[in-house]
Amino acid sequence: MRPSRPQRPSRRTVLTATAAAGAASVGAAATTAEAAESGSRPPATAQPPSRELRALLREIDPARIEATVRKLVSFGTRHTLSIQDDPARGIGAARDWILAEMRSYAAASGGRMTAELQSYVQEPAPRIPTATRITNVVATLRGSVTPERVYVVSGHYDSRVTDVMDATSDSPGADDDASGVAVAMELARVMARHRPASTIVFAAVAGEEQGLYGAAHMASQFKAAGADVQGMFTNDIVGSSKADDGTRDPYTIRLFAEGVPTSETPEQAATRRSVGGENDSPSRQLARFVRDTADNSATGMHVRVIYRRDRYRRGGDHIPFLERGYPAARFTEPAEDFAHQHQDVRVEDGKQYGDLPEFCDFPFIARVARVNAAVLWSLAQAPAAPRDAKILTAALTNSTELTWTRGSEPDLAGYEVVWRETTAPEWTHVVPVGDVTSHEVDLSKDNVFFGVRAVNRAGLRGPVSFPSPQA
Repeated sequence: MRPSRPQRPSRRTVLTATAAAGAASVGAAATTAEAAESGSRPPATAQPPSRELRALLREIDPARIEATVRKLVSFGTRHTLSIQDDPARGIGAARDWILAEMRSYAAASGGRMTAELQSYVQEPAPRIPTATRITNVVATLRGSVTPERVYVVSGHYDSRVTDVMDATSDSPGADDDASGVAVAMELARVMARHRPASTIVFAAVAGEEQGLYGAAHMASQFKAAGADVQGMFTNDIVGSSKADDGTRDPYTIRLFAEGVPTSETPEQAATRRSVGGENDSPSRQLARFVRDTADNSATGMHVRVIYRRDRYRRGGDHIPFLERGYPAARFTEPAEDFAHQHQDVRVEDGKQYGDLPEFCDFPFIARVARVNAAVLWSLAQAPAAPRDAKILTAALTNSTELTWTRGSEPDLAGYEVVWRETTAPEWTHVVPVGDVTSHEVDLSKDNVFFGVRAVNRAGLRGPVSFPSPQA
């Protein structure tokens, strides 16, 4: 039997609660205000990690992560244009080692995980002077309940020095981006022994430093196959908690998430301009879900969401996914030290330059891996974001009617409506509405932003869907 429809809150109770919350925030103590400003207060939509997830996170091993980073550095250079058939040096040696490791993880999966090379020949293009084979290493852990839903986590295994075309000099690439590859590989190792409901893809991609070529190929392959990629995270420069001035922030990770979608059509742009939603793209909802599930004591990390697609003058492997309409975001350490990325290995005036492993913080990388694991596992186990979420706008009223399409998950229990002030970054109110496909809130759609999320029988909540207007 489906749960009965809960009683709707009245406009008076909604507005009273909202006003009371506002008054409380105005009169709050300074420490509380500082906590809210720093983002340390959990959002209303936050969900605590399950016992199963906590046990999984404890399996992540900083020593294995360190060994992976140092092994990748040992190949001398991993430049995309470096030698591909030497067993000990160059990007080909790194590729073969990563594949062997991924296959060893797959062997422990009971047949659920496969590992393969995904290759193509890139014809001459910017930073690719001659036709070059670019190869991604991809491990796929097939979901046991909803395998059609796909989530992707990646790092790039190519590296560079000061001259982006220098394919022969030693290019250790410890932080940029052996650290991100180590995160993806450690998650593959740990999760291979578990049974996610949805499919998770763990990828080490090439060609990032030359122009995001490997990630673009992978995203294109997903698009051509009609894959339902509902979330993608790249981990790029996640190896150090130390900034260029020597300060440390070992318990924060940045998450870059775009607002206006890269793939937005002119019609979607016109709708957004008319009703708002610049802060409610699928990638921003994904970022909120990261805060909901991974900013807690189980990961030991604070997730600092940055409202940008990426840093100034920089770009990462999430961008090709954004270009193809997939929600995606980028994890990067809290403050970079530019002496240890994109630099020739050298000493100048007593200062060491170069992306060397001695400048990495391996317990920090392990915590970043736990953040990724918490998010990916929660996404894979929870229901998907509701499809076809709409706000009905045919009539001018001071209430709001929302509709959506019921999901197909066998353990789906129902839905929740969430809302927040238009100036608030996080969802602040949650109302259970039962196993229904419409709900009316006695609150004006003109004044707040609404969303809908699904709940399963285990109490796991999926990401929020932001509704579009329907006349």
